[in-house]
Amino acid sequence: MADALKSFEKYVVCLDKTPEECEASLKSLMEKAIKAYENRGPNLRHGIALDKQVTIILSQTDVDRPLCGIYFNLYTPYHKKQNNKKEKIEGS
Repeated sequence: MADALKSFEKYVVCLDKTPEECEASLKSLMEKAIKAYENRGPNLRHGIALDKQVTIILSQTDVDRPLCGIYFNLYTPYHKKQNNKKEKIEGS
């Protein structure tokens, strides 16, 4: 997590989080990803937690410890798409 925070301070310049908010967000998302990983279904291999700027994925491996990926993203395919009222009105 420390390396991810260092990257945030160095390279990410256009997020609406301060470094302190980013750290708190990473800790919270990591806890959520761990819970999702521990409570995943029998055929699932991942635990995922995300917000608009960060995605954390824990992936099952052949050993006891999962792999952890922390992604700073502008877009993620894991976000649920929200229905846009304007689209519904125009499409009607």
